[in-house]
Amino acid sequence: MYKKLLPFLLLIAFIPSILQASEVIKCASTTSTRNSGMLDYLLPLFKKSTGIDVQVIAVGTGAALELGKKGDVDVVLTHAEDLEKQLVDEGYFIDREEIMYNDFVILGPSNDPAGVKSTRKVVDAFKKIREAKANFISRGDNSGTNMRENRIWAMTGSMPERINAWYLAVGQGMAKTIRIAAEKQAYTLTDRATWYAMEDKDKLGLTITLEGDPVLYNQYGVMIVNPKNFDHINYQSAMNFVIWLTSPEGQEAIGNFRDKLGNILFTPNAR
Repeated sequence: MYKKLLPFLLLIAFIPSILQASEVIKCASTTSTRNSGMLDYLLPLFKKSTGIDVQVIAVGTGAALELGKKGDVDVVLTHAEDLEKQLVDEGYFIDREEIMYNDFVILGPSNDPAGVKSTRKVVDAFKKIREAKANFISRGDNSGTNMRENRIWAMTGSMPERINAWYLAVGQGMAKTIRIAAEKQAYTLTDRATWYAMEDKDKLGLTITLEGDPVLYNQYGVMIVNPKNFDHINYQSAMNFVIWLTSPEGQEAIGNFRDKLGNILFTPNAR
């Protein structure tokens, strides 16, 4: 009798591990979390703690939010605070939590042709770039960084026009945009984490020309696609992801992440 039951008992014993191995959620996140190495560091720790795999689609924040609105992912991790809250109010997402922040900086040529280093406010820096008609490379991809850049231009009184020879929107991710800025010896707005993570940054001829303005504060949030809109959303595992990121374990992991020089790239701030 036991011999007949043995194959069945073995199958039952393996079911938990089979289920654990197949537990997967899809997350749309930003190029900054990928380029910085944060997700490569963080997600194995999450899987070790929960057994859940996270498949990442790394795009600009605008594209990540669109993937969530269409139900193509279970959860999004982005950095466009006002837009995220708006989409929660509109019913596209639920359970939004703030998890970490860093900041934006203006990169520019070492010789700083627009005199950005003489300013302390990012709005004044953008005005100087416009007045000098100094080359400026925009991501132009509706990412969180691009949204912040556009907000700053609007604060100067007007947006640059596409016909301006000094202004170029390239429709690329952050690392590629920085490399184009280096080729053209231009200014650009970047998140600090992506800049620090670029191993060849010392060879690009760019430097941080402005930092520290509160306008450059960059909050990251995580939120789940509303399961009322799509039957296939893996809500429970997505919620486990949110819970872990905001837990003492997840927050400590975020705070411990450094680049090769020991720089802090993201600061945890879950409430």
